[in-house]
Amino acid sequence: MNESTAYQKNILGLQLPTDPRWVNLAEISLEEILTDHAYCEQKAAISCMSLIQLYSDKDALVDELCPIVTEEWGHFRLVLLEIRKRGLQLGKQRKDEYVNALRTFEKKGGKEEDRLLDKLLICALIEARSCERFKRLSEGLDDEYLSQFYRRFMESEAGHYRTFIDLARQYLPEEKVWQRWEEWLKYEADVMLSLDVRGDRMH
Repeated sequence: MNESTAYQKNILGLQLPTDPRWVNLAEISLEEILTDHAYCEQKAAISCMSLIQLYSDKDALVDELCPIVTEEWGHFRLVLLEIRKRGLQLGKQRKDEYVNALRTFEKKGGKEEDRLLDKLLICALIEARSCERFKRLSEGLDDEYLSQFYRRFMESEAGHYRTFIDLARQYLPEEKVWQRWEEWLKYEADVMLSLDVRGDRMH
């Protein structure tokens, strides 16, 4: 499998597409979906900072994730501005059932390299699903401005999950990365099937 094929199969290969009803439900629950999106961006920045703290000895990881911290926090501010512009309110942060379910599959013990791999791949997977959801919003919303708003986020998330995959490939054998990634993709599809279709959640 060459590198371009691996990217197409393993990164863009989410096994279960978002239910088409989700976009319509999200449009009805605009204040809630924007609030949840804002907190997702905030949590993404915090996750990158945590990785930097845990693996401060890995120069490439630190150098690649520092700009993402800044970008994700900037995204939080952009979503907050959109909420304010529309006369809406930033609500309370809610439990992220999707991410919590993913974390039950993450290796907590064993070899450090296995734990690092899972931490990078869970971030890549969350970014991949976010990218897919933003694409759905960019194509399905009636609000033209908000469609373009989400297209920009989609393009950004695509770059982020490639960064996490590239870091995994840099620190671990490529065959091991792709094998574990396939396991994550299968597990994520099961998680998606287990969750209700809700328009007030980004995931």
